[in-house]
This record gives sequence, structure tokens and C-alpha cells, in this order.
Amino acid sequence: MSGIYIHIPFCKQACHYCDFHFSTNMRLKDEMVNAICKELRLRKDYLQSEIIESIYFGGGTPSLLNEAELTKIMITISEHFNLSDHAETTLEANPDDITPLKLKAFYNAGINRLSVGVQSFDPHILKWMNRAHDAQEAMNCLNWIKESDISNYSADLIYGIPTGSNQQLLNDIKQLIAFEPNHISAYCLTIEPKTVFGHKLEKGTLKEVDEELAANQFLIIDETLSKAGYRHYEVSNYCLPGYESFHNNNYWRGVKYLGIGPGAHSFNGSNRQFNISNNPKYIQSIQQGRLPLQEDLLTKNDRINEYLMTSLRTAEGIDTNILLSRFNYNFFGENNSIIESWEAEKLCLRNENGITLTLKGMLLADKLAADLFIVD
Repeated sequence: MSGIYIHIPFCKQACHYCDFHFSTNMRLKDEMVNAICKELRLRKDYLQSEIIESIYFGGGTPSLLNEAELTKIMITISEHFNLSDHAETTLEANPDDITPLKLKAFYNAGINRLSVGVQSFDPHILKWMNRAHDAQEAMNCLNWIKESDISNYSADLIYGIPTGSNQQLLNDIKQLIAFEPNHISAYCLTIEPKTVFGHKLEKGTLKEVDEELAANQFLIIDETLSKAGYRHYEVSNYCLPGYESFHNNNYWRGVKYLGIGPGAHSFNGSNRQFNISNNPKYIQSIQQGRLPLQEDLLTKNDRINEYLMTSLRTAEGIDTNILLSRFNYNFFGENNSIIESWEAEKLCLRNENGITLTLKGMLLADKLAADLFIVD
């Protein structure tokens, strides 16, 4: 099983926290769609005829595409890849792009799952983040989705916001739960360089995210969503039973995927490839039949480290049998003293197959993973 990720590098405006590759100039949209289709054809052998169980349109803002553009890409995929009859096909969408007619167009193009960037229902926070939608547009969007043919959808929330509060976050969560999304992703605000917030941080007009506030809000999210019947299956992700994201699960399980579009990454088990993050240069290169990418060959230790990092974030945790069968790596033999210290601090639980993090441990997942990394 494999997946395909399609990067649509256009947005109406720049959110103050976003460091993904995008342009607010739509002038090259037609050429970009054509280039994406051509790159799909050029790279049709990358996944070696494996069954595609997940297609994910990310960005950027894929909901800016119309039915004809999406259909063109979907037809190209179906013609050149071994697409599962039950493939999960997700499109990231901003609430301000959604109308009943647009939802019908997405469905007609083959989209069967949406990921909606709600982020908050608080008007002051939406304005502070420079989101293109307001609270009413978010509510309209979620209502329209519930009435549409695309019944499977996820919604994003952001927490750890300096101008927010625990009560504001709780209001956001409860308001979102009322719409009964199948899946909720809750991400802590990160302030990245070369973003508006990053520049404000450098100038001293914005403070770092308060770690204590973020930790408390993480616990609020977990408690509230768990009581509402959502399963916490990865540090930032919750779902109703049976609605885990194929795309997300594939990434955390180390499944192969092909990344198409400027800035997209690919992984085939032995190497990782990175497309150029420049729209005109990407289009020009693809038009000339050249793949504008860099390639990193992964060592055995690279692959072990990636498995440790991604699996530790999941509810299933690290499986020592996988490490032994894939890499001949004795996890407890190499890390027993570290794991014992984690157990003493109640950061993890040991089981017959490996370890899982506790809720306390999930707060430190990336740091804990780094403690396990093999350094060449």
C-alpha cells in the first residue's frame, strides 16, 4: 500500500504562522495543474505499481481548485497508478471557499474526505492569525459539509495562542464537537522563521509560545475530546472509531508515498526526495521533462531514527518486532536504561511488543524521540 500527496501552492492570503510553500499570485494556476499532471506521468514508476490507498491534496489551499482542475488530476492518477477502489481521497479546504455547489464539485471530482482549517471560532484570534474566514463562515461550512455527499471530514484547531485562554479554547472545542466531525486535528502554535509571527518575535513584539499554557491546553483538549468519544491515536490527532486518516497513518507507519508539486516530499523506503519550492522554476523544469528535485539516500540508522520518531507519536507506539525484522535492531538492548528512566517519570508504558507514551510523555514526544536517535 502507498499514498500520493499533491501540493497545491496557492493561497488567497498568508496566515501569519504558516511557513509552508505557497504563493498568493494565482496567475500560474493553469500551468501548475498541467505541470502536476505531467509530473505524475513522469513519476508513474516511483511506487512500483503498489496499490494507492490514499490521495491527499494539501497546500497551500487546494479548495481553490475547481471541479475541472481536480478532475484532470484525478484522471491522471487513475490512468497511471494502481488506485484502490476504496482509496481515501482528502482535500484540504478553507471555510471561506466552501459552498454547497463547491462541495458538489469536489464530490464529482472524486473527493471523499475533507480536512477543514477551522483553527478557531473566536473572531479576534482568527483576525490575529490573519485567517481568510470568519466564525460564521466556519459554521456555515461545517453545516454544509454535514448535508453534503462528503460525510467524512476532519477539522483543525490551533492551541497555545498567546492572546487566547483556556476558556476560549474550551469554547472552540465544544463548538466544534457540536458539528460531529469524524476527525479532529489539534496543533500547538509554532512560531517559524520567515513568517509574520517569526518577524514579530525577532522584533520583540510577540512572545514565544508559553510552554505551560500549551501543556495545560493539550490536557484540556485530550480530556474534552476523549469524553466526547474521540480516540487519541496520535499526538495531534483524534478520531471517532474507524475514522483514522489513511494519509496520516501511512506517514507514521513508514509507508511509501509520492509527493507531487513544488515543495512536495517523496519516500520510497530507501530514499527521500524534495521538489524545488519555487512555482515558476518547478513549472519550467517539468515542462522540459526534468524533475526539479533533490534526493537523500537514507542510511539504516536514518530509517531507524525515522521509525522511532514517527511511531513514538502514535497510540500504538514503538513495536520492537518491527525494528528487529526490518533493521535487526534490538530496541531494549540498546535503550533499556533510557526506557527505565522514562518509566520512573511515568512518561511511557512497556508492553510485550514495545512501548507507548503516556499522556505526559506525549507532551514531550519529539524530545523523547531525539533521546533514542542513533548518531553516526
